Amino acid sequence: MAYPTRQFPSHLRSQSSLGGQSSVQSPVLLARIAEKKAELASLKDLQMLSAGLADQMQTLAEKLSTLSDGTEAVAAVLSNWHNVLRAIKMASSGLPKSKDEEDAEKEGEPPLPQTLVRIPTQHAPSVIPPPTAEGAEE
Repeated sequence: MAYPTRQFPSHLRSQSSLGGQSSVQSPVLLARIAEKKAELASLKDLQMLSAGLADQMQTLAEKLSTLSDGTEAVAAVLSNWHNVLRAIKMASSGLPKSKDEEDAEKEGEPPLPQTLVRIPTQHAPSVIPPPTAEGAEE
């Protein structure tokens, strides 16, 4: 079985005839090859920088997510402050005023809120070490 012969266009035939003479390439082709190599190197650099940027953006997204969670927690705490202040006011209004508070009111200073939690200090000396002689000298 015979295969049909193909006719190649003239510009392909002329290039194939130059294929044997690879040592003698035109300066235009050499310049174009150098240009394409430079373009390839630039594209590889761009790809590497883009991957770095994508990693940084991912890290930023994680940090913003953490920040968002923290902001929600702060908002929850701040939304409860009015309840805390109301409880302090209620605790302060029901207790008799001490002499120090009456003196402070006479001087025009606003009174401090009443302490809501009282911690016994009878065990404090065993927890807090006594000052040393060196500490007293300073």
